[in-house]
Amino acid sequence: MTRRILLLLFVCIGMSLYAQSQKQILPLAKYGDNLSEPLSSKERAFIDEVYGDKANKFVYSSSHRLKAIKHILRNRVVIEKVNSSDIKKEYTQLSNVPLQTGFVSNLKRDKIFNPITFNPLKYNLKFYGDTGAIYRVDDTNYYIIIKSQYQ
Repeated sequence: MTRRILLLLFVCIGMSLYAQSQKQILPLAKYGDNLSEPLSSKERAFIDEVYGDKANKFVYSSSHRLKAIKHILRNRVVIEKVNSSDIKKEYTQLSNVPLQTGFVSNLKRDKIFNPITFNPLKYNLKFYGDTGAIYRVDDTNYYIIIKSQYQ
């Protein structure tokens, strides 16, 4: 009886160790070299629009959060105009992405898309997944590409 219990214990420990060794470990996020520069007025306006009077508490006073947001705005969001015949796959429409309403309740969607003034922080885009993401701006040939934080 004792042998069976010991055997069962060793089998369980072995399976547990094997399962732990099989877990995928994500690499650390790779930041660009351009994050030491101060915020531009446009970046500050984007943050203030989304965080409102909570911007100081949640962004400006947190060097890590500020760095992550700079990285998103400067390095990870790309807006491209693509010929519609080059697109072979359907992507999530921007109109189907919810707004970030956790900080400011009066955020509004842009009535007209302008790639220069588009604020990606307003939308609940997939910034922190394992891979990047692509969104199509409704009724346009514009695509919003979110690069992975690990590349």
